[in-house]
Amino acid sequence: MLWNEPNNLSHWNFALDPEWRGFADLIRQAAAEVRAVRPDLTLVLGGISPIDPGFLRLLTSHGVLAAVDRVAVHGFPLDWNHWPIADWPRKIAAIEQVAGLPVWVSEAGASSFGADEVQVFGLQTTARLLRGRVERVHWYSLLDLPPQWEATTRHRESEGSAYYRHYYMGLIRADGTPKPAFAAFPSEFGICQWFHFEDPRLEAAVTWLRRLGVQRVRTGLSWADWYRPGAEAWFDRQMAALQEFEVTLTLCYTPVALGLEPHYAAPPRPEYHGEFARFAAWTAERYAPVTMLRSLNAMEPVR
Repeated sequence: MLWNEPNNLSHWNFALDPEWRGFADLIRQAAAEVRAVRPDLTLVLGGISPIDPGFLRLLTSHGVLAAVDRVAVHGFPLDWNHWPIADWPRKIAAIEQVAGLPVWVSEAGASSFGADEVQVFGLQTTARLLRGRVERVHWYSLLDLPPQWEATTRHRESEGSAYYRHYYMGLIRADGTPKPAFAAFPSEFGICQWFHFEDPRLEAAVTWLRRLGVQRVRTGLSWADWYRPGAEAWFDRQMAALQEFEVTLTLCYTPVALGLEPHYAAPPRPEYHGEFARFAAWTAERYAPVTMLRSLNAMEPVR
């Protein structure tokens, strides 16, 4: 998956790229480089939030959707979005009509901020509305955010209670105990769980994923982290821990030294778009297994 929530200021400062032309060039270059090394991979456009067909029309005009195989959406109607949960099928249909590609729900969630029962309702209702409607749903998320950590947002406490909902999105509390929604988790859903650099929760998360019976996991590797000392060791450790699952790997976050401003959500300067493409290709070669079919084809004699 190439980037995350590009129409959300928390992940792409579109004030610095108002027509998303820089974003489009970034994704086209990265897609081409990944295709060159792993042509059998499914490429997914980073999940959009809000769910906006007009944004996809704009990206289509820039040639972005021609470079990917799937589009993805994120929805949190009980916490952050201004639409009712019953609108999920309508939201999916609107995106399908514009994109002409299969749609994945790469983040759907409900917090337990107000009550555990609200999260259970959100999970069960989302499953009822999306079951059989889309190829994949990844529930956000497995683990609550530890209270001493900062949520990834540009707005922090100016969001009011919306900010604190970030801390209660998991099925597992920060103290390591499961919430009621854990027992209600539908087996066909995947999980979206982000890990921080050298995250101490990694091994415990894998144990919980096994207990849930999850087969599909969405996570991410940070382009910004790629420049840290020990980055490859951490990436290897994270991906080795998740090797038993089918992983959708999201690549995003701008190294602060390469951006139009020093922030992970700033668009990178145009001369560094190729660096992101190189990171994407390196990641694909290092962590995406070559399919057996492609391996067998490579062994066929030249005619």
